[in-house]
Amino acid sequence: MPGVVVIGAGPGIGQAVGHRFEREGLPVALIARRRPEAAGAALTLAADSTDELALRAALDQVVAELGTPDVVVYNAAKIAADRIGELSLREQLDAWAVNVGGAITAAGQLAPAMVANGGGSFLITGGMPETKPDYVSLSLGKAGVRALVGLLDQTYGADGLHAATVTVYGAVAPGTAFDPDAIAEQYWALHQQLRADWKQEVHYTGVV
Repeated sequence: MPGVVVIGAGPGIGQAVGHRFEREGLPVALIARRRPEAAGAALTLAADSTDELALRAALDQVVAELGTPDVVVYNAAKIAADRIGELSLREQLDAWAVNVGGAITAAGQLAPAMVANGGGSFLITGGMPETKPDYVSLSLGKAGVRALVGLLDQTYGADGLHAATVTVYGAVAPGTAFDPDAIAEQYWALHQQLRADWKQEVHYTGVV
């Protein structure tokens, strides 16, 4: 049975998404900078999303052990406050590498195989529905993943790849309106959408 790989599988949204898909009987692979300690996951791996070789090797291992995934979830992000001019160019590029670059690496490696298998879902955790001067690098990064979703749709959508973002409007924390388990439901719902109903962006505002 095709499974799901979550990149950026921290203790918030990433692992919650893994648990949600696991409940449906899908094998789950979790990738994070430090190997996740998540009960039930079929495979847990350590790889930094900005380290192209390490991420590619981890994805190769996922495919070798579980097969080409039916779902890829990119949840890695660098969340930090910065205003225009406060970060060096190198620091901006480092933030971009986390927020966007790793997603491009994963898409380039997995999307062709996914469409060869008949399609699937490539889902990215979005945010920053409006740009904020106090979060320049994050605003740019989340704008970047929106653009990437559009490019993935143009490149692979006709062959069955559903690319979308889940745009989260608040700080994620258990027991709040932005509980990770509630947010994880949005990823499952996107994956379940019929092709005629595909959305490229879901806005999670915390209001049910």
